[in-house]
Amino acid sequence: MNDDNFKQSLDPKEEVTPGGPFLMQLLFSHSVATPDKELMTAAIWRHVGKVDCFCHDKKTAGFAAMEHIAEFMDGKVPVQLMVTGCSKFSGRNIDQFHRSQMWDCPKEERERILRECRYQIIGVDMLTSALSAIERANLDMDFMEALVELYPDCEAIYFQNCGKLIPITDIRSCQVTGPDRFIHFGVNARFFNIQDTDDMLIDTLGMSTLFLPDLQYHFHDLDPNWLVNHAYNVASYILANDNPIDDGETVDGVIDGNITRDVMWKCQYEHAMIQPPREVLDINTGEYASGAR
Repeated sequence: MNDDNFKQSLDPKEEVTPGGPFLMQLLFSHSVATPDKELMTAAIWRHVGKVDCFCHDKKTAGFAAMEHIAEFMDGKVPVQLMVTGCSKFSGRNIDQFHRSQMWDCPKEERERILRECRYQIIGVDMLTSALSAIERANLDMDFMEALVELYPDCEAIYFQNCGKLIPITDIRSCQVTGPDRFIHFGVNARFFNIQDTDDMLIDTLGMSTLFLPDLQYHFHDLDPNWLVNHAYNVASYILANDNPIDDGETVDGVIDGNITRDVMWKCQYEHAMIQPPREVLDINTGEYASGAR
């Protein structure tokens, strides 16, 4: 945990746009070239399924994912996967608030990556908001795995939607499969101490990309690591079941670090306590809950 003090900011201008693009920044210590068209097409095809490369130059490579169709009022079109050319990156643009929540990367390694990586390749999806949550989660992670194959010199990926910075060795060695890959890489469980109190807050960031709710816990006298584990498990359940939790329903709670039905925690939808502004599913931890609901 860290001892930094941050000011709450719920400026409406920072509000999360549900269903927005999923953006991955692949970080490098040196400039890298765009792989040739045939190589990129073959790699993305292996991971994503049939694709059609509709543009390829030094600035942008674009691929239509032919097996993932977005339906709109005026017709159906395949979603698109875009890869930028190499551009400059500066870790100084990532402020201390965001750095403080990069739990997947030890501080020393995090600071080294953000200091030494001066270049980036950006991968982003387009039109994917029309897909189901499960289909989009799998597609985005398949796309990520293709990019990791295409760019062997990548040192880490910064997942902008959730604020996770993950070293490439952890991505390559990950054993998580299916849509839970999105929970693992695309959702961040954040932790905050509430200044001048014994209260703590854990929330998630990243679920709204799939039009699903982030989670929030405002509590005291519980091991925060238990609730981080609980949050990832509930997020996985919500994704797998297309958010079956209604306002006022309950979920299994935690006793001695174990998720159990021996205690049930009530859920309700609220505005997030910590930026960015968004709707969250607040989970009331019963006798350990803080604040009024």
